[in-house]
Amino acid sequence: MANLFCTKCNTEYSINEPIWKCRCGGLLNIAYTPVIDLDNIENKTPGMWRYRDSIPISKNKNIVSFSEGFTPLLEVETGVGSILVKQDHLFSTGSYKDRGASVLISKVKELGIKKVVEDSSGNAGAAIAAYCAKAGIECEIYVPESTSKGKLAQIELYGAKLHKIPGSRENTAAAVMEAADKNYYASHSWNPWFFQGTKTFAYEVCEQLEWNAPDVVILPAGNGTLFLGAYIGFKELNNAGIIENMPKMTAIQTVNCSPLHESYKNNLKEPSKIESLETIAEGIAIAEPIRGHEILEAVGVTEGEIITVTEEEIEVSLRNMMSSGYYIEPTSAAVMAGVIKYQNRNQNRSKGERIVSVFTGHGLKSTDKLLKLLKSEK
Repeated sequence: MANLFCTKCNTEYSINEPIWKCRCGGLLNIAYTPVIDLDNIENKTPGMWRYRDSIPISKNKNIVSFSEGFTPLLEVETGVGSILVKQDHLFSTGSYKDRGASVLISKVKELGIKKVVEDSSGNAGAAIAAYCAKAGIECEIYVPESTSKGKLAQIELYGAKLHKIPGSRENTAAAVMEAADKNYYASHSWNPWFFQGTKTFAYEVCEQLEWNAPDVVILPAGNGTLFLGAYIGFKELNNAGIIENMPKMTAIQTVNCSPLHESYKNNLKEPSKIESLETIAEGIAIAEPIRGHEILEAVGVTEGEIITVTEEEIEVSLRNMMSSGYYIEPTSAAVMAGVIKYQNRNQNRSKGERIVSVFTGHGLKSTDKLLKLLKSEK
């Protein structure tokens, strides 16, 4: 049996209550212990909904899906050594956010909600818009004015109403909060149902490794929607005795926007107040991550770390990955730059470690930024 609970005041709610935050204003999480039957999983077709028994949606008829999931886990050479990379840029909307959107919009449909609002740096907005289009749910997406044009076109062509907000990512978050007073907030950071989708990243990785956990998992951390979802998934598998150990959860941020890294290096439990600068990795340009304390806790509990990368390191990584045939967006390149930094810092240890990372988004979503990069080389 699953239920919603407030991380601030511990108030519990039914999972069938159409709320996205506690009445006290606190964040909600989902208390849920899945029964994991490996034989049942292996008899199902590929895709993240093969883990249906571990996702607390009540009725199959409410599932909104494009058969997403079970992306390839490929060996990728970084120049320092090889790691395994989940190809989540190959999802239907071009980013891993489809994992969370599929479960969240399935729950929205189950609750009978007819309209949602969401804010995003692009990828989450596109995913929510796509799944709302399939479900016949009205959708309004709020994005920073500087969002890549490819993502803006994608959101509008899915039929969502687009609001372009001047200023920072935090200005966009403030704008959507006004709309969320009157509409259900299908947020990829506030809404706990999103993480019930992104946790399937961990399930897939472990299944692809013959139900073993990697030693280290290196993921981006802006709002931490994949990072926290993966942590939930690995923890569920560990609690069920499917995997023996939790991987070291390692987060990547940019030097230009690193509230979590500042707290990590100073041993603080909440994200630090920072003055953020523009970064090519727009997907992790989050100066005030609402679940920052949860990310820091997951890093600490698993003995992971938080690594920052510079704009120059991101650009070098982007060129190297693309020259190897991987057409990824800059945020994905930031993660790979972080992987390389991790490997260089821990050369003796990392050679014996099984490291897993991810390509979070497709390069076609950032064509305008990539063309500028190309022009600067000439």
